[in-house]
Amino acid sequence: MTGLRRYAFALGPLTAAGLWGGMYVVSKWGFSVIPPVTLGFLRVALGGAALLAVLRAGNARSSAATDGGSGVARGDWPGFVALGGWVTLTIATQFLGTDLTNASQGSLLTVLTPVFTVGLGAAVLGERVTRTKALGIALAGVGTVVVLAGQYDLGGIAAGNALGVALLLVASVAWAGFTVWGAPLVRRYSALTAATYSTLASVPMLGVLSVVELAALGYGLGDVPLDGPTLLGSGPTLLAVAYLGLASTAAAWYLWYTGLAYVSAGTVAVFFFAQPVVGAALGAVFLDEHLGPGFAAGGALMAAGVWAVSRERAERADEA
Repeated sequence: MTGLRRYAFALGPLTAAGLWGGMYVVSKWGFSVIPPVTLGFLRVALGGAALLAVLRAGNARSSAATDGGSGVARGDWPGFVALGGWVTLTIATQFLGTDLTNASQGSLLTVLTPVFTVGLGAAVLGERVTRTKALGIALAGVGTVVVLAGQYDLGGIAAGNALGVALLLVASVAWAGFTVWGAPLVRRYSALTAATYSTLASVPMLGVLSVVELAALGYGLGDVPLDGPTLLGSGPTLLAVAYLGLASTAAAWYLWYTGLAYVSAGTVAVFFFAQPVVGAALGAVFLDEHLGPGFAAGGALMAAGVWAVSRERAERADEA
C-alpha cells in the first residue's frame, strides 16, 4: 500500500469533522429560532429519512438483503436501539448545553470528545493507546485550543452556565459512546447500515422529548397553535435545518462511521479536532470574523497531531 491510499481511511471522518465545523456558520444564519431539542428532532428525522432512502436503494440492487430487506440479524437490533439512545443523549445535551453556554465554553468542551473516545475505546474494545497516538492527540488538542484562544475570549470561560457546561460534558461522553459501541456493528454490517438504523432509532426518542419541550414553551407547529409563537421559520432557518439533517447528520454520521470500518475508535477520534478549526475558518470566510494570530500555528499543531496518529495507522497497514 503506497501513497495516499495508505491514508484513505482518514477521508471519511475528516470530511465529517469539516461538515460539523460548518454547523457553526449555519447557526449564525438563524436556526436558533427553533427550540434546541426540537431542532435536534428535526435534524435526526430528516437525516434518518435520507439515510434510509440511500440504504434501501442499495438493498434493492443487492440480492443479499434478508430479514425484510434490512440484512440485520434479529439479535443485533437491540444494539442499534442502544446506539439510538447514545444519539438521543448526544443531541439533547449538546443542543441544550449550547443554548446555555457561551461560544468559548462550547468550543473548548468539544475538544474533550476525542479524549473520552480514546478512553472508552481502551476500556470497552481493548484498543491500545500507543505513545504515538497519545502524543498525537495531545498535540492536536493543544493546537485546537490555540486556534480557539485567538477566536474567543477564554478569560470568560467561567462566565457561562454551570448546567450548560455539565450538559456539554455529557454530550462529549455520549458521542464517544456512539463511536465506540458502534464500531462492532459497523464492522459486522456497514457504515451505512449502522448510521441509518441508529439514527432512525433516535427519532421517536427525540420526538417524545420534543413534544414535552414544545408543550412547556407554548410553541405552535404549523397551523396548530399552542397559545405561543409559531415554530415555522424563515427561508434561512429551513435551509439551516436542511444542512443539519442532510449534511451534518446523514452524510457526516455515515462518513464518521466509515473510518471505524478500518481503524480503531481512538484513531478515528483524532479527526474530531478538525471541527472547531474548520468552524473558525468558515466563520472568517462567511461571517468576516477575526481568526487571531494563533490560527496558523494552532492549525499546524492540530494537523501535525492528526498526521502523527494517521501515520501510525498507515505504517501498521503496510506492515500487515
